[in-house]
Amino acid sequence: MKIAPQKVAQLHYVLSNSHGELLDDSRQRGEPLEYLHGHDNLMAGLERALEATEPGSRVDVTLAPDEAYGRRDESLVREVGRQAFPAAELRPGMCFQTPGDAGPQIVTVVEVKDTTVVIDTNHPLAGQTLRYQVEVLEVRDATRAELAKGHPLPAGTEASSVEDRKVL
Repeated sequence: MKIAPQKVAQLHYVLSNSHGELLDDSRQRGEPLEYLHGHDNLMAGLERALEATEPGSRVDVTLAPDEAYGRRDESLVREVGRQAFPAAELRPGMCFQTPGDAGPQIVTVVEVKDTTVVIDTNHPLAGQTLRYQVEVLEVRDATRAELAKGHPLPAGTEASSVEDRKVL
């Protein structure tokens, strides 16, 4: 079976930057990635590269910043009150997940001052060219429940447990 819309694909990947530095390796973590093709679960450029591949296929794709996490936007670096952070001890490089306008976002601490904290809400990989080396492990039809939610679900999840139920 080939990767196509409404299919769930399982894959291993190695992610590195343009300098060849290893950023992530799903095999080292022992966690293959599963995603629902055609539902914006992956970056569009990576999804296009995987289209029509099948188990056993290997894909090597390089994505420019505009195809990956976007360009860095310096307007997303700003100063906020220290009280916005629950941690008593803050230091540069610490990351927090916070709600954002488009869903959860990662906030990185850049500088800690007496009463304020300089934060960066750019994605940590924004502005970077990324290389994905992917091996397709499995491809299967998505379940009704997965199609209703728009992403893979644990095996055995019933559609009725995730679909909206209207009260009459």
